[in-house]
Amino acid sequence: MRTLPILNAALGGCLVLAACGDVNGLLPAIYPNRTDTVSVYALTGTPVSTPSAYYILGRQVVRTDQSPAFDFAFDIDSLGRGVLLPTGALKLGLQSGAQLSAVQFDSLKLAPSSGYKVDSAVVLTENSVAAVHSRLVQCSYDYQPSHNYFAKLHVLEIDTTSTTTNGRRMDFAILIDANCGYRGLEPGVPRH
Repeated sequence: MRTLPILNAALGGCLVLAACGDVNGLLPAIYPNRTDTVSVYALTGTPVSTPSAYYILGRQVVRTDQSPAFDFAFDIDSLGRGVLLPTGALKLGLQSGAQLSAVQFDSLKLAPSSGYKVDSAVVLTENSVAAVHSRLVQCSYDYQPSHNYFAKLHVLEIDTTSTTTNGRRMDFAILIDANCGYRGLEPGVPRH
């Protein structure tokens, strides 16, 4: 009966040692980065049943009326431009962030560590590239919500005027680093 607590203590020590081996306190990455292509629909001017937001950790589009778990939403502003809205811009206070990138999608290899807009919209055009991060989350090896998930997106198309069922949407490619706290934005398992 005593071997279980000892084994748990030993495993706990291994996790702590592994986390301490990295300057950021991160465990070795295990989840491969991959690129997905998705569509989100404008918050305004489309049926509420269409997904308008994206949840980075879940790698999925979501409806804002059904899911409190999302990191950014898409809308069209009063000037007819596509905008990416972090949670702070929606007055949700969860502080995800977004910023435009000056480099092409394939050349963006590491998410920036600062410069994200957290409380205002980021204007997008076709072929825009943006770096985004989730709100702070608790990693499985950490007791405090102190890390983000990072991603990059490439805007493939923005339809700001169509009134069809598939209109008023943004199509984009997104690569997510699903390893908590990692900023690597290349395909495959990231390195520190």
